[in-house]
Amino acid sequence: MAVNLTELSLSQLEGLKTQLEQETEFLSSSIAQLKVVQTKYVEAKDSLNVLKKSNEGKELLVPLTSSMYVPGTLNDVEHVLVDVGTGYFVEKNVEDSKEFFKRKIDFLTKQIEKVQPALQEKHAMKQAVVEVMNMKLQQLHSQQSSQSGTTKA
Repeated sequence: MAVNLTELSLSQLEGLKTQLEQETEFLSSSIAQLKVVQTKYVEAKDSLNVLKKSNEGKELLVPLTSSMYVPGTLNDVEHVLVDVGTGYFVEKNVEDSKEFFKRKIDFLTKQIEKVQPALQEKHAMKQAVVEVMNMKLQQLHSQQSSQSGTTKA
């Protein structure tokens, strides 16, 4: 159902503008969250490049938290434990892990591409509402100034 914006009152337009602002904020936040997760998968996939035969037996720092590490030795360069969600880890070889992360990255890219047009549409709708509000405010202002001019005469 299409609504002619010029037929709405200023208060209705203000309500619509507020709703569209909330929707654009939600969609922007969703895209940002998807990009954060996508970045984590890209970093995980890239970090698999360290697992080479030439690095086997080398010392490294193992993170216990984001700011605390312990020394360790890289013993197995062919297998990793991959977090597949909800606390489950699956042992995979490096190539399967890379493919897993590639699928996740591709999925997130598609989700971002689905949300982006909706965000652009909501933003355009908000701009249209603001333009109509400005037009109505100018009309109201010109009516008030013409009425004040006729009452003085």
